[in-house]
Amino acid sequence: MSSDLLVDLHDDLGGDDSPSAALDQLKLVQDKQWPPDDPFTSDIKSLGGTSHLPWDDPFYDIARHQIVEVAGDDNFGRKVIVFNACRMPPQHQLDHHKLLMYLKQTLDKYVESDYTLIYFHHGLTSENKPSLSWLRDAYREFHRKYKKNIKALYIVHPTMLIRTILILFKPLISFKFGRKLNYINYLSELEEIVKCDQLVIPNRVREYDDKIRLSLKPSVVPGPISPPRSPLPFQQFGVPLSNVNFIPIFIVGLKTEGIFRRSANVSLVKDVKLKYNSGEEVSFSQLDDVHLAAVILKMFLRELPEPLLTYQLYNDIVNFHNVDTESQAERIRNMLMSLPEENYASLRFLIQFLAQVSAESEVNKMTNANLAVVFGLNLLWGQDASMTLSAIGPINNFTRILLDLHQKVFIQ
Repeated sequence: MSSDLLVDLHDDLGGDDSPSAALDQLKLVQDKQWPPDDPFTSDIKSLGGTSHLPWDDPFYDIARHQIVEVAGDDNFGRKVIVFNACRMPPQHQLDHHKLLMYLKQTLDKYVESDYTLIYFHHGLTSENKPSLSWLRDAYREFHRKYKKNIKALYIVHPTMLIRTILILFKPLISFKFGRKLNYINYLSELEEIVKCDQLVIPNRVREYDDKIRLSLKPSVVPGPISPPRSPLPFQQFGVPLSNVNFIPIFIVGLKTEGIFRRSANVSLVKDVKLKYNSGEEVSFSQLDDVHLAAVILKMFLRELPEPLLTYQLYNDIVNFHNVDTESQAERIRNMLMSLPEENYASLRFLIQFLAQVSAESEVNKMTNANLAVVFGLNLLWGQDASMTLSAIGPINNFTRILLDLHQKVFIQ
């Protein structure tokens, strides 16, 4: 994986004298070099649905294309937002202003937390690419609120065009934001950032990745996505709860504003995880990073082979909105009775801990609703990524209700 400079466009970008006039005439995909991929609709049909929004939602016509998706957390505890260029229909079939508003609405749910943006560039052509004036308007819409907590922007399969654009606009773009951009040349490199099986990577993108890897000389062909490694003797991450000696919950910085929303030092996260898996003792009080313990807890939950709430309860939880308010506590109690003993004990301990966090919400700003957004997809996910993406709202809603009713659910 290589890292290059990206910079923010100033608000005065544009005009006939800017590089945009020349760039707008560049072709984004050379059809002579790469044959056309499968039709756009093939990826959408393969997901078994069109949209996670109801048909009468004002953004339904945008969401059904699945251009913008939320895909859980990355390997460092940051929310992942995915933008799929290949799913953009031809220009005349897409309201680009509404797409921008939908992107903002999606980000609004997560920009108070640290987050990662992954942009799959393959599939952007002269037929479906937005105008550079739209890109300028988009930049103006995404003010500091959106830029502050984005920790990384990954451009997957960058073309010479997109590299050229960044070079031409380099004098106009901020150095600070530029440090957040990384080029990802092959999907196997993404595993360093996020587990690829939690992403709904379009078939066209996977096929293109295979094509460019096969076109390289054997000595430089990157390997496929690595299979899971064999567990270490004292492995605590990525193993069933029945094999775990503890749940990494530590009462650290409960009054810290944004606790569970911030990421931690990447090197420290890797070191602490390795220590736990090697059977070494970890003392968070000696580590100078108040958010480290929070990130480790989310990582532990996310790396369980099966979610804490189990696949068995997936349908019940996704459809929980059909349960009337008066019956919710009893219904949750009955649902949780089906959990394995270690799952129930761990969930109870975790929820009671999070209740302590929300009790300090006037200071730390972490209400039950905010905690649900952070922890929902760390407690439950589908057996394939497309199921999870369509159920984010219901999962987060169930998590919030569980926190609201925890005293009635977990009766002493």
